[in-house]
Amino acid sequence: MTRLYLVDDHQLMREGLRSLLEAKGYAVVGESADPTQALADLLRLRPEVVLLDLNLAGRSGFELLAELQRRHLPTRCVVLTMSAQPHQVAEAMRLGASGYVLKGSAASDLMAAVDAAARGKKHLGAEVANLALQVFMQPANDDPLSALSPRERQIIIMVVNGRSSAQIGVELHLSPKTVATYRSRLMAKLRVNDVAGLVRLAVRHGLIDGEEPGTSRSRRATDLA
Repeated sequence: MTRLYLVDDHQLMREGLRSLLEAKGYAVVGESADPTQALADLLRLRPEVVLLDLNLAGRSGFELLAELQRRHLPTRCVVLTMSAQPHQVAEAMRLGASGYVLKGSAASDLMAAVDAAARGKKHLGAEVANLALQVFMQPANDDPLSALSPRERQIIIMVVNGRSSAQIGVELHLSPKTVATYRSRLMAKLRVNDVAGLVRLAVRHGLIDGEEPGTSRSRRATDLA
């Protein structure tokens, strides 16, 4: 029996998914609304598949995806989200997602993605595959994020989602000096001078939803810089 873990910040969504999945014969072994708690649970429970939303009440599912990739955990990830942004699909696949399913899709599409992930395969529905192709067919130099290391990609995601250097250090078990070094290095690679510039770039390339500086997210990120 395939063991699943749910990461979504809406309790009703988690309850609905649990009912659907258990009726189909899957075992839901845990759930969370928070990437940090989810990682701790995944390390302890070791489910075969995690269903992951990307927008988690001020946090990003990309944080968890990046950490799963960095740790080479055997748990496979299926992104289940409302976001149909091409760059978000591409970024999820770059970070090792086994599938990407839109929340408006049929249940059969979700089941196909979960089954594929459990078998170590990848699954994209036709609509999502077309979204990903829009990005992958662009010239490589159109994506400055491709120059970043996995750790740098993880840290930029956390910075633009409003995490302070101190919070990043605690969550990633890094010293403040090491976090500062990563931030300086990635900003130099991306040729930006401040957090507002990072937010603009992250919006453009799909790491976060379309909120330009001046919105609540970018103000929070700048305040915590």
